[in-house]
Amino acid sequence: MVDDIRSSRLTNRSPRRSSQALLVMGLLVVAANLRPALTGVGPLLDRVQDDLELAPGAAGLLTTLPLLAFAVISPVVPRLAARLGPERLLGVALVVLAIGVAIRWVPEAVSMFTGTLLIGAGIAVGNVLLPSLIKRDFPTKVGLLTSAYATVMGGVAAVASGVAVPIAQSAPGGWYTALGCWIVLALVALVVWLPQLRTPPATVGGVRRHPLPWGSGLAWAVTAFMGLQSLGFYVAVTWLPQVFQDGGVTAARAGWLLFVFQVVAVLTSLAVPALLRRARDQRVAATVSSAVLLAGYLGLMATPGWALLWSVVLGLGGGACLVLALAFLSLRAPDATAAGALSAMAQSIGYLLAAAGPAAFGLLHTISAGWQAPLTLMCVTAAGQMIVALVAGQGTVQPGKGQTLARTPSRAQ
Repeated sequence: MVDDIRSSRLTNRSPRRSSQALLVMGLLVVAANLRPALTGVGPLLDRVQDDLELAPGAAGLLTTLPLLAFAVISPVVPRLAARLGPERLLGVALVVLAIGVAIRWVPEAVSMFTGTLLIGAGIAVGNVLLPSLIKRDFPTKVGLLTSAYATVMGGVAAVASGVAVPIAQSAPGGWYTALGCWIVLALVALVVWLPQLRTPPATVGGVRRHPLPWGSGLAWAVTAFMGLQSLGFYVAVTWLPQVFQDGGVTAARAGWLLFVFQVVAVLTSLAVPALLRRARDQRVAATVSSAVLLAGYLGLMATPGWALLWSVVLGLGGGACLVLALAFLSLRAPDATAAGALSAMAQSIGYLLAAAGPAAFGLLHTISAGWQAPLTLMCVTAAGQMIVALVAGQGTVQPGKGQTLARTPSRAQ
């Protein structure tokens, strides 16, 4: 009798473990698609501009258009997820992403912009839904799985920026193929995600919709932290190579230094959960990580010749801040639907702020004819990030009430 009970428990537990493993695999493969279609554009931007005869402003729009799509689409994702179900909505997003990559393969300016907009729309849905799904299905492993998907996301993004030029030089079709080849990864993700589409959407009466928590100070702190760290990342991938070159580094070495920045960020994101596991909250970690970014910007201003050191320092701070920003979307919410609402708010306003960063950095460089003024701006944003980290690192947002429960700190797992 006892053996039968044990056998029954093992039989029931095995399918659950198998389905959870399949869900984790699906989430990670989806995460792998959230950046390469974007980071692969930068190294090829000069070729795209020449072949499509784009003005500099239009060429720059190719890097800011996805961020604007994030800002516009993120607020409506929770409503769509409540209607369709998050699994099905994420499947639709993967289809839209794949179509966007395919359209961008066509050598026309209209196709390039249309495809980029669709790519941004698909990625925006994934950005919002992944923290919500992790909170719903793995509430005790938020830190671990957030780190895992941030690592995959960052690692594939680094590879995409590194292989873009070699593929464009050697593959038939040149840069069209370098940008279009990422449709393979999108299709793989869609296939891996297919089992999750069997999940029936919740009935309308059973769906609890959280309004976006505009009245919560804690939600605004999380939003500010998300936006400021995103601004720093997109400024780095856009302008760091030029800053390094003007400091005496060759163009080829500047590209490798950007790769070092991204690799260090990925490795750092792997270490963050272990550092947070015993912490009552994340205030210290978020403040120290932001201070590391500040040190990197100050060092780049004072001694630009030490480019390798500052690439490593900025990667350390940036990688930790990315994982923390993503983890806050789950850790600061009481449940999965609240996490979706907080994620939508933080990523909408946050990416709108991030979209302005590279433009403001470039404008200051043009006006001042140097890098001191734009790097000073980055020091100010890092200092602001340290301040909001003290608020964003603890408590629970109560969506719809504008209240914060500071007495219930979340522990990263």
